[in-house]
Amino acid sequence: MDSLLAGAVRLIGAFAVVACILAGADGIAFAQTGGKIPEFASNPSTWAWVRVRADGRNALYGDGWLDPPAGLRGPIKNHPDHPLQGNNDRQGRQVTVAIGNHLDPILKPWAAEQMRVSNEEVLSGKRGMPFLATSRCYPGSIPGQLLWTTEPFYFVQNPKMVHMVWQRDSLSRRIAMTDKHSEYVKPSWFGESIGRYENGELVVDTIGLSTKMSFIDMFRTPHSEKLRVTERFKPTADGKFLEVLVKVEDEDTFNEPMHMIARWRKQEADWKEFICAENNDDRFSHNLFPIPRATKSDF
Repeated sequence: MDSLLAGAVRLIGAFAVVACILAGADGIAFAQTGGKIPEFASNPSTWAWVRVRADGRNALYGDGWLDPPAGLRGPIKNHPDHPLQGNNDRQGRQVTVAIGNHLDPILKPWAAEQMRVSNEEVLSGKRGMPFLATSRCYPGSIPGQLLWTTEPFYFVQNPKMVHMVWQRDSLSRRIAMTDKHSEYVKPSWFGESIGRYENGELVVDTIGLSTKMSFIDMFRTPHSEKLRVTERFKPTADGKFLEVLVKVEDEDTFNEPMHMIARWRKQEADWKEFICAENNDDRFSHNLFPIPRATKSDF
């Protein structure tokens, strides 16, 4: 009963936030504009953004970052000795777990070692399934949250704030439409994001990202608190697709910046309640990472 009540409160709160934001956006010029303002605000009662693969089909487990344009260093890939086979295979081949290439030369020694240890936990059987933040009810951090596939997400554009709201647990990310970060940013799941419109794109700069259970991708690529993420969101001319080019910079973790792409398709979808922690048990004894549990009530 408590979980149902909490879910209802969360859902009502999410709708209230969206309604207030939409109501406040009428008739006000957007801040930090430079050229045409892209329109990708979703309607929670009719449609949302759903992540897709390079071929346009809905993304599933195993569909990670897409490669950036030629000339840019791309994302970490799976280990060559452990090919990744996700849920997208039409030939019925066995799904495999995500084992990242810890030998990638872009990684600093500490990051490579952390990935190696994480891989070994899974390969040795100590951990039946590798950690995947949102599937275990953790926020996916930035940019990792952008890879979530199972439920849609919504954009709400406001003159002073852009909101990204995921259906799962009503996870909400706020992008302040300003040109300056706070003097001090306390590390958090989604950090501090500031944005501006530039040549038809929403350009977002994020710092202050916590390292706790926070990774760049499904391969559990770590980062330090020096991580800086730059995202360029741009809809297609027909408004049916949305693409983001992500740049990751972290001098303590990577030997050079990494770039990656994610895409979404506009799809009919009304807002549904989804509470991750309900019925999310380790039913097959895989020694899964435990889901977060509060030690005291919020109210």
